[in-house]
Amino acid sequence: MILEVDEIHCYYGLSHVVHGVSLQLEAGEIVSLLGRNGAGKTTTIQAIVGLLPPRSGEIRLAAKPITGQPAYEICRRGVGWVPQGRRIFPNLTVAENFRLATLKVGKKSTMDWLRHCYDLFPILEDRRNALAATLSGGEQQMLAIARALVGGPQVLLLDEPTEGLSPRVVRDLMQVVKDVAGQGVAVLLAEQNVYMALATARRHYILDKGVVMAAATTEELEQRPDILAAHLGVSSPKLRAGEEP
Repeated sequence: MILEVDEIHCYYGLSHVVHGVSLQLEAGEIVSLLGRNGAGKTTTIQAIVGLLPPRSGEIRLAAKPITGQPAYEICRRGVGWVPQGRRIFPNLTVAENFRLATLKVGKKSTMDWLRHCYDLFPILEDRRNALAATLSGGEQQMLAIARALVGGPQVLLLDEPTEGLSPRVVRDLMQVVKDVAGQGVAVLLAEQNVYMALATARRHYILDKGVVMAAATTEELEQRPDILAAHLGVSSPKLRAGEEP
């Protein structure tokens, strides 16, 4: 396993918000975290990336503990993060956003990674001199994803990547996610868009109030719509196609 989260408990002050969450990812695998608002998806992501260290439990990357390490060190170890809301630098150009991300890879590799970013999202090369604030929502998300891939992470964490995007842009982004996984990167996808997640990921963890209520493959969830109805409030015969009813 490339990423192992073992019985982590996380708190905001005195509030116990993640209760013994465990999950695993293999290299090249796409796994989703599903749940309503407040279910604990973002907190779990932040625990992995080092922004909210768990008070107990362990997180391992390539079998080596990373629990409690600072976020910059976890990034250097091979965890890329695309936060909810993208958090790009709006007053910098696309090229400048990328150059900041390449600081961690060294001068010799900078041009190679810039080329890789533009190959992944050609539209960003066309807009390389545009301020990031002027990009569309979909283009900003492309920028955030490409920036997280600089340096070649082993694991990519995506927090609500489709929020506020049109269905066409969502489909394009999810194809990129599949392409990234095809290169051996493990992807953990925290999503409320159940239909997109089921069409993109192979396995799923359903969170409710900080607890893993179910862990299942897409095929298993298709055969058990009661699980989706109980914990996510959705039910559809079109799950395999990733279509919304």
